[in-house]
Amino acid sequence: MNNEHECHHHHDNTPHTHEHYHDGIAHTHTHVHDDDRHHTHEMLDGDESKEEKTLKILLSHWVEHNKSHEEGFAEWVEKAKNMGKVETSQFIEKAIDFMKQADNMLEEAEKHME
Repeated sequence: MNNEHECHHHHDNTPHTHEHYHDGIAHTHTHVHDDDRHHTHEMLDGDESKEEKTLKILLSHWVEHNKSHEEGFAEWVEKAKNMGKVETSQFIEKAIDFMKQADNMLEEAEKHME
């Protein structure tokens, strides 16, 4: 994976190492700046593996998190109906359907991580 980002300091175009962040995670890479003070670098295998593990955990967590909300939403569908708020209950049901679709997409994404 190539990552490019603006660098706001000067170096003499020699290889050097410094720490910076990608998605909130600190990384140290050796690279050379070009004349425009930009640089590119390859992510280290260890960093990719760490990010892959994090993404797998997040995908699973997001599905479980959504499902916990779906249960609460379903409870309020019935309550809204009992209040005579039929349209409200219908929109909550649609929201549940969309969340289930999102769950399916996240589960598919998780399958493609293997």
